[in-house]
Amino acid sequence: MYSDFKIIKTTSPKSRPDQNNLGFGKYFTDHMFIMDYTEGKGWHDPRIVPYGPLPLEPSTMVLHYGQAIFEGLKAYKAKDGSIQLFRPYKNMERINISNTRMCIPQIDPETCVRAVKAIVDTDRDWIPTAEGTSLYIRPFIFATDAYLGVKPSSTYKFMIIMSPVGAYYPQGINPVKIYVESKYVRAVKGGTGFAKTPGNYASSIKAQMEAYEKGYIQVLWLDGIERKYIEEVGSMNVFFKINGEIITPSLEGSILAGITRDSSIFLLKKWGYKVTERRISIDEIFTAHKNSALEEAFGTGTAAVISPIGELNRDGNSIIINNNEIGPTSMNLYNTITGIQSGTVKDEAGWIEKV
Repeated sequence: MYSDFKIIKTTSPKSRPDQNNLGFGKYFTDHMFIMDYTEGKGWHDPRIVPYGPLPLEPSTMVLHYGQAIFEGLKAYKAKDGSIQLFRPYKNMERINISNTRMCIPQIDPETCVRAVKAIVDTDRDWIPTAEGTSLYIRPFIFATDAYLGVKPSSTYKFMIIMSPVGAYYPQGINPVKIYVESKYVRAVKGGTGFAKTPGNYASSIKAQMEAYEKGYIQVLWLDGIERKYIEEVGSMNVFFKINGEIITPSLEGSILAGITRDSSIFLLKKWGYKVTERRISIDEIFTAHKNSALEEAFGTGTAAVISPIGELNRDGNSIIINNNEIGPTSMNLYNTITGIQSGTVKDEAGWIEKV
């Protein structure tokens, strides 16, 4: 299956970190995947090599113009010892959506999934097995021309690195505190908000740090034009349960089409919930809370899976949601999705890809 990939194993394997104290994104496995792109030649020379620094010219275009994209997915070790990936082809479909927006050449999704399987298989001993842990997989592409000038690069690298991780938020599955951002703007329709590109995250850091200083773990972004319609949290799509109806912001070009978002919508509809994708204002949420109609709020994303929201603060006005406790809908989604990922819940939708 990987016979066309050159594999060079490390001669100096690293020691494994404590599975009960992993954090997120702190440790990296022994190997990385690299494939190059050259204009006129296409993608070529796929290889797995020991994890290590990259030699780059100071004039490498990505360092100056930010032409890059990335993805995020996870590998899990099931109870039977098999290794499972959760909907990897959706990630690779999305990689090409980001590529198109950032003028990066398309890449074959099948090759990308095989590359993920190959690097996971190579470093399979790095997959943690403690409760709530997984192997985070980061595919990314960046421009590599040594050139100063604003234009698409003619060369690129596609790479995959991996990190054993625990919970994304220190709270784990416990509700998080979110600050509603009203000063800064993350994205607008016509921009890059729907693409998974580093600049989106760089532009969010200032607001996130200010929220953190106020005691909040993340920010909830509003639309960049009217500053009233809810978009997403920096690392998650968001859902609200109001009078039994599940409402999530519609995809209109400024927010990411999350794979966990899509999976959650599928499951919620299957369970009989009315799920509505539409524009929803922050005023509507605060009014629903005032009228005791706001039952739950939660975020969805690869890193945290499901993260209940216990508090929203808007310009100093706070609301506590569901007594700052995880609600039954959030818990059911979390248990079902993580159960499918770990192999303890039957995968009826065909989401799991075995390594």
